[in-house]
Amino acid sequence: MIPELLNDQKSYFKTGETLSITFRKTLLKALLNQLVAREQDITDALYNDFKKPEFESVLTETAIVIQDLKHTIKKLNKWAKPKRVFPALLNFPSSDYLYAEPYGSVLVIAPWNYPYQLALAPLVGAIAAGNTVIVKPSELTPHTSALISDIIKTVFKPEHVTVVEGGVDTSTKLLEQRWDYIFFTGSVGVGKIVAKAAAVNLTPTTLELGGKNPCIIDDTANIKLAAKRIVWGKFVNAGQTCIAPDYILIHDSKKDAFYKAMEYEVELAYSTTPQQSKDFARIINLKNFERLSKMLTNQNCIIGGQTDADTLYIAPTVIDNPTLDSEVMKDEIFGPILPVISYQNDSELEAIILSYNKPLSLYVFGTNSAKAKQLIQKFSFGGGCINDTIVHFANHRLPFGGVGNSGLGAYHGHYTFDTFSHKKGVVKKANWLDVPVRYAPYKGKLKLVRKVLNWL
Repeated sequence: MIPELLNDQKSYFKTGETLSITFRKTLLKALLNQLVAREQDITDALYNDFKKPEFESVLTETAIVIQDLKHTIKKLNKWAKPKRVFPALLNFPSSDYLYAEPYGSVLVIAPWNYPYQLALAPLVGAIAAGNTVIVKPSELTPHTSALISDIIKTVFKPEHVTVVEGGVDTSTKLLEQRWDYIFFTGSVGVGKIVAKAAAVNLTPTTLELGGKNPCIIDDTANIKLAAKRIVWGKFVNAGQTCIAPDYILIHDSKKDAFYKAMEYEVELAYSTTPQQSKDFARIINLKNFERLSKMLTNQNCIIGGQTDADTLYIAPTVIDNPTLDSEVMKDEIFGPILPVISYQNDSELEAIILSYNKPLSLYVFGTNSAKAKQLIQKFSFGGGCINDTIVHFANHRLPFGGVGNSGLGAYHGHYTFDTFSHKKGVVKKANWLDVPVRYAPYKGKLKLVRKVLNWL
């Protein structure tokens, strides 16, 4: 089935129909209408999959996709228009251009944590760039995946865009095919499998992965505000966010005040009984619940620590000073557990951060702007914030992506269009003058060429 679907899409791409900007915009508008009309269905599906609060579903999923679609439709003509660039003097006289062309057949593999947004956002860019697309949504969110499939069937012909549902076997079969581009969002481990499969055919990829994202709180930070913003950024979606703060590095002088502020903000957000709160999501499945629960073993939980396997509930939890070799500090947590480690000087801070691979995000809280900028420049990471968490994701003017172990490539806004477009350079040479110096025989010309090159 999968090879046949891909062959149908490759044949359809060769017809050239997707090259029309008008055609692309017409379908994007049809998709927008469907997504707006079915927003309640989408939020219901997300709730059914892992009790995601409707507010969070709108804020972090549906609204982002709808705004991205509107922006893409508005700007597509401009993005797709050939860009004139300054020509090289050696090519005089000429006009030089960059043309954006679609890669062809694109595979988008989406994760379970934001199953709607992280499937639709790259899809929008791939369509806008003129590609055909097969989307593989997560099998761990069956309600959302089925709804995405239904929406896509309503708007697109299967030879243009289609959804393939299934588990690991389906993903494996998809990766065995020859694609023109692969866009993957998920874990580092699976990202390496995708990269290996893509390498067989030299297929270009975007890998949106993750890592242990540090959140630094220095001795000048506004602790009350920092706690409020960290509670939201860490515990939204029950901590199942690739850019959530993974651990806190706090100046020793601020730790006690921070714990008090965190306790207050957690209670303010989720009440004294977070398990009863309608504003707190659940862990996606039992496997991830058990993985997270093991991280709490023998830890000093200043806040939270309660679990309930029957409802896949893990309380918003803050752990005091775990050792770096403990389970909670080994890999990305991806859940509502926040370790806090105190430091006394920059050397300790640097040693801890550099002991891990380059993270997807980094956050700094402090009122010393010079110090914050210094920290932002010192460490390599995908993107981040000063005095806030995760909000950099919301700006379509900023590229979103990782570096090193946390990912490859970036997207959002026009960067998504660029990701799914090959930029080909074209020189249009004039005929009214033909400088003869480049042609053989070369005798007596080298000195002149060297003078020109030195002048350039």
